[in-house]
Amino acid sequence: MADPSNKPARPLLSSVRRRLLVALLLVGLVVLPYLASLAGQPALVSLATRIVILAIAAASLNLALGYGGLISFGHAAWYGVGAYVVGVLYRHFVTGDLLFGLPLGTDQLLITLPAAILVSGLFAAGFGALSLRTSGVQFIMITLAFAQMIFFFFVALKAYGGDDGLIVRRRNALPFVDTRDSATFYWVSLFFAVAWFAFMGRVVRSRFGKVLAGVRQSERRMAAIGVPTYRYKLAAFVISGMGAGLAGALMANHARFVSPDMLHWTQSGEFMIMVILGGAGTLLGPALGAAVLIGLETQLAAWTEHWQVILGPLLVLMILFTRGGLSGLLGLLRGGGR
Repeated sequence: MADPSNKPARPLLSSVRRRLLVALLLVGLVVLPYLASLAGQPALVSLATRIVILAIAAASLNLALGYGGLISFGHAAWYGVGAYVVGVLYRHFVTGDLLFGLPLGTDQLLITLPAAILVSGLFAAGFGALSLRTSGVQFIMITLAFAQMIFFFFVALKAYGGDDGLIVRRRNALPFVDTRDSATFYWVSLFFAVAWFAFMGRVVRSRFGKVLAGVRQSERRMAAIGVPTYRYKLAAFVISGMGAGLAGALMANHARFVSPDMLHWTQSGEFMIMVILGGAGTLLGPALGAAVLIGLETQLAAWTEHWQVILGPLLVLMILFTRGGLSGLLGLLRGGGR
């Protein structure tokens, strides 16, 4: 007869193993610029920075899509708004022109990032308050319509480049840190990514996250027991928009350029692919999806100019034959599948 005292050993061992793997992953990410330099591949640092930033955007969408069941095609709008906040503030800093009658121009990262998060969150709150009064296909279409409305607004905004976009000649400054150095900015982006994923972990494990998961499974049942489902969905939508704004602000600094293309619905589709590919409703799945998708795009584009023809079927096969996305596949390989 088995000793009942031994039952907790397996979950404890699994938890320790998971934490060890996360720690090893973080160490690998931190030393990546050094490894890239030793391998004579400095371009890998820029690619890794892009993946890290897009992982933040995908993870923020995952809160609404994977945990809340909100299929939004407007996520790129908050991503682009965050980027434009950085671009506009830098433009007014360089020219010295007033913004809304005030000297608001700045090139300080500790100001532009919170501003991007706040403005993106406000946009998400305003549009989410209207969009979340619908559901299903109607919700999908209204988020798409709102996103395209913001996209065309920035296309028509000739004062800030219009369709040509806006150049950010220098990355925002950070005290005691040289953000112009590619490796340094990679570490800055990695810091914000780790902070965001840690925040997401706390959110989904909290009472709020449990209620949100219940709303995804059966909103009617949750409403019947007195849960204000609309408030929870709106809160998730706003947090999701704020994360996208953070990612957009970092991408504006990384690329030193913003354009209306960042707000296009196709960008929202790319974020959605990252979430589904990596594993919707999993904490690290969106990061894995972002790494695989961007890695495949980069590698295939180096081989042929018709790389989309190869990428499309590959994505379809991976999504069809990986239950729960790549995270589910990794679980099966570790023996964690059922």
